[in-house]
Amino acid sequence: MQITAEFTIEPFVEGDPGPHVLAAIEVAESAGLAVEIGPFGTSVCGESDVVLSTVDEVLRAAVGNGATRVSLQLNAG
Repeated sequence: MQITAEFTIEPFVEGDPGPHVLAAIEVAESAGLAVEIGPFGTSVCGESDVVLSTVDEVLRAAVGNGATRVSLQLNAG
């Protein structure tokens, strides 16, 4: 089953994703997930096992690099 996880990682500065966003993206890409960067968030898509096991690492990377808030939405199917 495919799952899409969308993250909004703050602080948000248009045109400058910052180390907290870049670190989260790097973790997702390293896990082999398809990453799409949008104007209000970043989404990753892949097999459910991979997405679910990577979410923890993505959150830790974001917070560990200065994120002050992370919103997460999962869509299965």
